[in-house]
Amino acid sequence: MENLTVIAYVIYLPIAISLTYYVAYVLFKNSTVYMNDIFLNRPDVAKATNNLFKIGFYLLNVGFALYILKMHLYGNGLQEMIEKLSYKVGGFSIYLGMMLFANLFLFFRGKRIAKQRRAVRRD
Repeated sequence: MENLTVIAYVIYLPIAISLTYYVAYVLFKNSTVYMNDIFLNRPDVAKATNNLFKIGFYLLNVGFALYILKMHLYGNGLQEMIEKLSYKVGGFSIYLGMMLFANLFLFFRGKRIAKQRRAVRRD
């Protein structure tokens, strides 16, 4: 069973890290629009803030993927390994989706606050 556990780890980690990379890449490539709107006329601050969000996203998600890594395989062989992997990868995907929406919420909130501040300055 120990060999199957190691094989499961070797399968799970690249999937979790690849999913994290893909979600972060798409999210933060597109979030530059929001950051530029939030930090109007300050592109350096927008880019730096976006990069800091990205680093935090990677740390949280890769850290969580490693935190939930432990798998107990009790003797049902390959079928059990596949079921545990689907549970781990599925759970991690749900977590990543929630983190994606949390980041989007922060971007929309920042954009709304920046818009309100600009409206107050015009009055």
